[in-house]
Amino acid sequence: MNAPFQAAPASETRPPLLVLIAAPRGFCAGVDRAIEIVERALDRYGSPVYVRHEIVHNRYVVESLQAKGAVFVEELDEVPDGVPVVFSAHGVPKAVPAEAARRGLDYLDATCPLVSKVHRQAERQTDAGRHIVFVGHAGHPEVIGTFGQVPDGQMTLVETEEDVAALAFAPGTPLAFLTQTTLSVEDTHRIIEALKLRYPEIVGPKAEDICYATSNRQAAIKQIAPASDLVLVIGAPNSSNSLRLVEVAERSGTRARLIQRAAEIDPAWLEGVDTLGLTAGASAPERLVREVIARLGEWREVEERTLTSTVERMVFKLPRQLVD
Repeated sequence: MNAPFQAAPASETRPPLLVLIAAPRGFCAGVDRAIEIVERALDRYGSPVYVRHEIVHNRYVVESLQAKGAVFVEELDEVPDGVPVVFSAHGVPKAVPAEAARRGLDYLDATCPLVSKVHRQAERQTDAGRHIVFVGHAGHPEVIGTFGQVPDGQMTLVETEEDVAALAFAPGTPLAFLTQTTLSVEDTHRIIEALKLRYPEIVGPKAEDICYATSNRQAAIKQIAPASDLVLVIGAPNSSNSLRLVEVAERSGTRARLIQRAAEIDPAWLEGVDTLGLTAGASAPERLVREVIARLGEWREVEERTLTSTVERMVFKLPRQLVD
């Protein structure tokens, strides 16, 4: 008589998968601060607290805050009188807080301090009579917010070296350059070099505008991508820093995919993959990293290995309205 069939242990049915996890990854100090501002505002004022635009570019974070009583809107005319409103981490044009003040709204500014630094630089350069060439991505909230710090016509956007070649400033025009904080380090360097070559007298910031977290996450992905058969980047499709991580991995010669949640992973992606690289954009919480690891563990016997390129200790202060 044949013995009854018994399924093989999971360890025998699942082939091994080495997962190289980049560090640093996930939340940066600016994102931590922005989320804490919304949460503290809810504790202090009660629900609802309105938030103009996504506080950070991550659906999971936004939905979690909605569950706690945050209401996300596109413009201030959707905010009722007498309730607090928070401005997103990406920064807003000057006209937005001015409108809030005119309406008597109690507002909290969650703009990342590193973005605010770029805003102040923009004001100083225009006050000095210089036209600003801004390196960034058209339509990104940070770009819109930075353009809104100076009078119309005082800033020109470039996205590529080709855009630099198309500039038509007369010789001797006083110029300065600034950049979005979440760009590709390598691409931005090339664009800035093209600007300096074409306009040798152009003035730039003393320290680069690309934020420490963007630079660190790109350096970390460079460390794991060459050793990986596939890289997964957890982040939103409208997250500039997450999209740049995909590009950096691909430039290392490795396939890379952007995912928002573990449920988006197609097991077919893992065919022929023995080593998988994993990271998360600056707006993606660590919980989503663990969710992806658990999902991978349903198909493969996962061995985790964290590769640390640097340790981050940056912390930003909260607005004074929320400090007891």
